Amino acid sequence: MTLEFGLQVSRFEWPGHPSNTAEVLSGIAHAAEEAGFRSLWVMDHFVQIPQVGREWEDMLDSYTALAYLAGVTKQIRLGALVTGITYRNLAHLAKIVATLDVLSGGRALCGIGAAWFEREHRLYGWRFPPLAERYALLEDALELLPLMWGPGSPRFHGRTLSVEEAICYPRPLQEHIPILVGGSGERRTLRLVARYADACNLFGDPDTVRRKLAVLREHCSAERRDPRTIEVTHAAPARVVSAEGDRSGQGAGTVNEHIGRYRELAEAGVQTAIVSLSDPDAGESVMRFADVIAAFRDRHR
Repeated sequence: MTLEFGLQVSRFEWPGHPSNTAEVLSGIAHAAEEAGFRSLWVMDHFVQIPQVGREWEDMLDSYTALAYLAGVTKQIRLGALVTGITYRNLAHLAKIVATLDVLSGGRALCGIGAAWFEREHRLYGWRFPPLAERYALLEDALELLPLMWGPGSPRFHGRTLSVEEAICYPRPLQEHIPILVGGSGERRTLRLVARYADACNLFGDPDTVRRKLAVLREHCSAERRDPRTIEVTHAAPARVVSAEGDRSGQGAGTVNEHIGRYRELAEAGVQTAIVSLSDPDAGESVMRFADVIAAFRDRHR
């Protein structure tokens, strides 16, 4: 049984921000590589979301931040968890991700989802399409992006848009940039995962994960696809504390408590656990999680 770990940075409210934001973010990235995290993610939002913090908190542009992280890291993979398909022209999104892949030396991951934050759309003047249209746009993205990154310049005619020539130079360094679909809707999202995606991102406890994966396997059967070709990721807040430490906030627990929690998720079918650290201690908090990663690998490999 194996389990990898990713790190999501979802808040940028560090003491001294924004003058030291670049320095602190770089320190977090270096700590993540040293601690053993295999991927580093940021949210694709333009104001802070209510599930995480207050609207007036700092929120970095996702792909600008990822480009910066590409320059200050060497090994860790980089992506947005997840890119809202309503925020950008899809051909332009393909160009952005390809550029990230080139500048990172082939470390880009492409997380995409149907988008949900209606207020954010209103604030920035974007249209917020009905859900059915957003799903159609998501399916177009899942078909168009590999064409943009692949050989030639084929024409694409989708459900919501047409591209006369799928031109993207430079090509990504990776032969295939992995595409992760966020969300776990059983009727539409997981069907799209089964049809197109390289990875899914789930939430919830182990029983919820098992139920979602059972549905995904049904969709894979209908699509005649081996479900083992789809990486299962899981995102949740987490924070390492001592036995007597402050347990306020989401996901607080000791090293041993986290090891037990992630063992249960791995047994349910999770292959990569994406950790959203729920405290502001930046690099120090990341390094405290290294004990969880190391202990898990020692016990399960």
